[in-house]
Amino acid sequence: MKQLSPSILASDMLNLGNEIKKVEKSGAKYVHIDVMDGLFVPNISFGMPIISAVRKCTDLVLDVHAMIEKPHRYVEEFIKCGADIVTFHVEASTEQEIKDSIAKVRTLGKKIGLSIKPKTPAEAVYQYINDVDMILVMTVEPGFGGQKFMHETMVKVSAIRDYAVKIGKKLDIEVDGGINNETIKIASDAGANIFVLGTAFFKSETPVSSNEILSKTE
Repeated sequence: MKQLSPSILASDMLNLGNEIKKVEKSGAKYVHIDVMDGLFVPNISFGMPIISAVRKCTDLVLDVHAMIEKPHRYVEEFIKCGADIVTFHVEASTEQEIKDSIAKVRTLGKKIGLSIKPKTPAEAVYQYINDVDMILVMTVEPGFGGQKFMHETMVKVSAIRDYAVKIGKKLDIEVDGGINNETIKIASDAGANIFVLGTAFFKSETPVSSNEILSKTE
């Protein structure tokens, strides 16, 4: 199923409660929360208090994207704060740490995702696809909002979708970075089904309709 996951990184943080209501009114089912530590990426964003605050004001799916070093240290804490999906980068963990994190999230009854940067090959996630719910392909370099969509990353989206189909795995593929009314169609055609919108959602001059945006993928 195709879904929008508006990223609060682009929201008005002084009015976060109202911004979450905007997501609800749009019909979107997910809220994307970018956690950055200033180490894995050159920026610092949200932590546990923001996840907890968002959880208190909505029943939407909290889609937490951890752009941090050694994320296995925090996956349990993310879930305790209200995360429904915890996604972290393969580049930030060892193979054993990834396996341990997957097992921990499964034990806690939530969903797990893995993410890759634009320059990381699709093959980096193949060995984990059977064990996760989602692969997040970054379509910009992680760390900052408002970047230009990298068309070359669509090759990886297609490769991951083809591999999942080949092994008979039902897999969500999320794309994050530069997604708007035009690039969402490109990403959908490549095989993505969850779309992170930041500026295109929260900076829109008119109310955003999830169904209207998703209709552009048809």
